[in-house]
Amino acid sequence: MSSTATHESGPVLDWAAGHGPVTGALSATTGAFAVATTGAATGMPPGWALAVGAAGALGHTIAGIRIRNAGRTLATRAASWLVGAGWTTWAMTHGPLTWAALGSLATIGVGIGAATRSTNLYEEAREEEAIAAEQRAIAAELSAERRAIAAEWVERIGRICQIKVRVLAVEMWPTGTGYSLDLEPQGGITYDRIAQYSVQLSADARLPHGCTATTTPGIHQGRAILDVTTVNVLQADCPYPDDYSPLSVLTGLPWGVRTNGESVLAYLREQCALVVGPTGSGKTNMIHTILAGFARAQDVLTWVIDLNAGSAGLPWVLPALNGELKTSDDKPVRPGIDWLASTHAEALLMLDAALAVGLHRKKAYQELLAKADTDLLPISAKIPQILLVIDEGAEILTSTDRQMKELAKKILEVIRMLRAMGIRTVLTALGATGSVLGNLMIRREGKVRVALTGGETEGMDLGKMFPGRRGLRVEQAPYKGAGFMGTPESPAALFKAWRIKPSQIREITVATSDRHPRLDTVSASAAGPSYAHRWDSDRTAWMHDLTPTNDTEQADQRPGGGAGALNLSALRKADDKPSPDEEVLRRFRAQIDAEFATAPEPPTGTDAAAPAGAGGLNLSALRGEQDNPAQQAALAALLAAGGEGTGASAIARALADQYGTTRQTVVGWLKAWTEDGTAVRVGEGTKARYVHHRHAPEQPGES
Repeated sequence: MSSTATHESGPVLDWAAGHGPVTGALSATTGAFAVATTGAATGMPPGWALAVGAAGALGHTIAGIRIRNAGRTLATRAASWLVGAGWTTWAMTHGPLTWAALGSLATIGVGIGAATRSTNLYEEAREEEAIAAEQRAIAAELSAERRAIAAEWVERIGRICQIKVRVLAVEMWPTGTGYSLDLEPQGGITYDRIAQYSVQLSADARLPHGCTATTTPGIHQGRAILDVTTVNVLQADCPYPDDYSPLSVLTGLPWGVRTNGESVLAYLREQCALVVGPTGSGKTNMIHTILAGFARAQDVLTWVIDLNAGSAGLPWVLPALNGELKTSDDKPVRPGIDWLASTHAEALLMLDAALAVGLHRKKAYQELLAKADTDLLPISAKIPQILLVIDEGAEILTSTDRQMKELAKKILEVIRMLRAMGIRTVLTALGATGSVLGNLMIRREGKVRVALTGGETEGMDLGKMFPGRRGLRVEQAPYKGAGFMGTPESPAALFKAWRIKPSQIREITVATSDRHPRLDTVSASAAGPSYAHRWDSDRTAWMHDLTPTNDTEQADQRPGGGAGALNLSALRKADDKPSPDEEVLRRFRAQIDAEFATAPEPPTGTDAAAPAGAGGLNLSALRGEQDNPAQQAALAALLAAGGEGTGASAIARALADQYGTTRQTVVGWLKAWTEDGTAVRVGEGTKARYVHHRHAPEQPGES
């Protein structure tokens, strides 16, 4: 104990540190005095000290030259050795213990210290000047490059846009994928005049595919920022980051990256979100990316409605409920989302609970609102935000089905009434069409918008999705997971959604299990038993139900048995979940079965002939007249479309996942079917539809 105390109270000496001006001079003078005293006492020849000093001066001079010391530094160090050696030689001859010897030694020490200090300062200044000169050279080189870029774009904008601009700054992106120019248009012209020429500017600059020159507002109305992407970062997959650190809805949740490598954040404390994307555009992956951000947030509870068998939320729920995941301390893992509804009844319970929570919060937290002097409920881990993710929710809002209208009414009430109380929605849709964006509530509240294009042009009206934003074209983002994202804080521009894998969903579920907040007591009491028992076995039994689908069971129960039923499920793999287009086929089958007696399978070469006059709808043409399963599936989709008909893009989307069919291929089939009478073309141009000949309207003159 005493040694420790002594060590802590005494001075701490660093014996590995080099000498400074004071310690160096002290070391030199004490060393010379010791040698002179010892030499005088033992009769050492005085010339030895002089020889040692000369050797030291020579060695330091050679070492200084190798490290490129300045001349004054070399001279100072050599002089210090020679002066010290000269004093030692003189003191050994005349005696080191005289006042003259001691006084001269002290003077030499002071001189060595002052000279050392001076040379050190000079060397530091010399090193700083060398660094500054190198930086000036680099800056001059960069400045020359920037000046060239600025001059190039001033000329290009003047030639194409007929606008004079002045470039105030050029910033190279740290990712090396492009640069930004700070422009000042002359003559009171605003940024949108340049933005409308985005395509022409990109083409004139010979930018690679997937790269654009987009213009956004500057620091004030008289300035504009031109972002030029030079490397296509949209084509390759962008893996979800391995960083699962905590997030907050108040500071923004990352949903992907811009072309300059910066994360694009969604601020959902007051805003709702709308995510659109056709089949094959990466919309499902985008939903999982959104759910990952919500899971990482410490002040968010996620509720999911997915009427397509709950597929959007199952990866976040099933592994935890099945006990497949464990934390590092072997504790059970909570599901990655707080509630999952896959049926109309469960969705009604969830929406009713959300409305009850929001309305009760308005009354119960009046004192808290007054104390915080705000009309927005202070969101935190103790009072979490509730975010409802509704897959294909925009379609629910536009549906004419009675049950869907009931859900739509409650969804709109949540959007309209519960912003201040911390309940917001994220809706998805298959396309940016007038029917989806025609609802004023969606347009007004859903300011965080994402359009995953996947190269699909039909049903992708970017002008309606991002009003006032010019220069956005679907062709700029033809890759899966790529598209456009706009928020009130960040104008709509190209972005790439992160690619998240099932293994990462499990990792995030485990990593964030202890981070999920609990619903506050006030809200939980308002939500009632429907929320408290959401994970009961009878409410989650459907997640573990692996029995055949209802379509198959219904087919077996129809008149004539399963063989006589109209069953198009063979057109897809058994383990594939039905797509929205296949759901349309299923409903069409049910309608046919209700109105007609379906026909039996056609006899083979060895079977007896079918009874004459047998009634019913015979779809044997789907099996015999086409060459491959993809064509059979395409003809089935055409027949299922009924009298309204369908187009090549819709058929291609329905077949893309299973058969990889392209729109061009379907166009060829439809043309051939039109020529041989299997299909009838109705309408012209963009309004052209194809109708199966069985549903085609009779032409004049036909009986």
